Amino acid sequence: MAEESDLERTEPASSRRLEQAREEGNVPQSRELMAFMVLAAGASAFWVLGGWLSQRSSSLLRHGLSFSREAAFDTALMTGSALSLTAEAFVIAGPIFLLAIAAAIATPFMIGGGVISPKAFQLDFNRMDPIKGLGRMFSWQSVAELVKAVLKALLVAGVLYWVVKHEQDRLFALLSQPIESALISFAQVLLYSFAALVVGLALIAAIDVPFQLWQYHDRLKMTNEELKREARESEGDPYLKARIRSQQRELARSRMMSAVPKADVVVTNPTHFAVALKYESGTMGAPTVVAKGMNLIAQRIRELADENQVPVLEAPPLARALHRHTDVGEQIPAPLYTAVAEVMAYVYQLNQYAISAGNLLPPVAPATIAVPEGMDPGAPE
Repeated sequence: MAEESDLERTEPASSRRLEQAREEGNVPQSRELMAFMVLAAGASAFWVLGGWLSQRSSSLLRHGLSFSREAAFDTALMTGSALSLTAEAFVIAGPIFLLAIAAAIATPFMIGGGVISPKAFQLDFNRMDPIKGLGRMFSWQSVAELVKAVLKALLVAGVLYWVVKHEQDRLFALLSQPIESALISFAQVLLYSFAALVVGLALIAAIDVPFQLWQYHDRLKMTNEELKREARESEGDPYLKARIRSQQRELARSRMMSAVPKADVVVTNPTHFAVALKYESGTMGAPTVVAKGMNLIAQRIRELADENQVPVLEAPPLARALHRHTDVGEQIPAPLYTAVAEVMAYVYQLNQYAISAGNLLPPVAPATIAVPEGMDPGAPE
């Protein structure tokens, strides 16, 4: 059969497929969202730290543009001054860069959850295939990226046009202002420009994020055959599972049969059902079912009882009721206490007769043992 094509991938990706993609470092990403977050972090830093930035920048320029005559002819003094000014510049720009880095790190967690996978750093020669590279260049995804790039370029151009048109008087006035007021005015212009860029990028990110999520899940779609194969791999081979269940039943049956020789009595139907009971005074609140079965299993229970001198009592209604309403290892239900008490009394008489070595009369087995209405599944309605 021909291999299924990508056009046949109509099923959503399973949770296992998504987890495997994450392990390989394949998670949804949006560069537009990252650009928005980084610029928003920078604009926030300018907004909150604007006064401090203006003061420190003014001080930096004042010290940088003024120096003594001795420093002009002393290389060591000029070098030390340059290093000091550089360190001061890093201190001023540090909060902005730290916020931008934090925003860039936090962005992946917003849409796909951050993941660090060694597989993402492995060398993949398929990425260097020129034929596939040409295919990616002329794909509809490349067209979408081109459209986004054009929109961003138009956005930046529009912001620059707005700044130049609406702030041209302030920009030209900077040339004649003192350095303190000029820096404050220039910082305001930068802040407005940043705010306009952030709003524009927010609109682009609001469009790009849903598109990237749709594209990511579309790439991971599966065929029906892949879903079936994954289900088989995760759930296991049905034939093997059936064999395991069969072996488990055999082990449980073997353990059940090993408990029959230790039972106090076996209640039979006489041929269709057999239930072995055991009661230990002081450790059991009521007699407990140690084995039960139908047909061939019931026959095997009776054979083991005969081989080990375990009393066998024919009581069809009670045998059917015990088989229906109890499981192996469970105590008998309260409605059957009276009926089972008759059976245990008969077993006690048998034990006393065996101890007396024939000095007592042999006990007579109960002719009929009644069970409460509704407990016997074989009773006529």
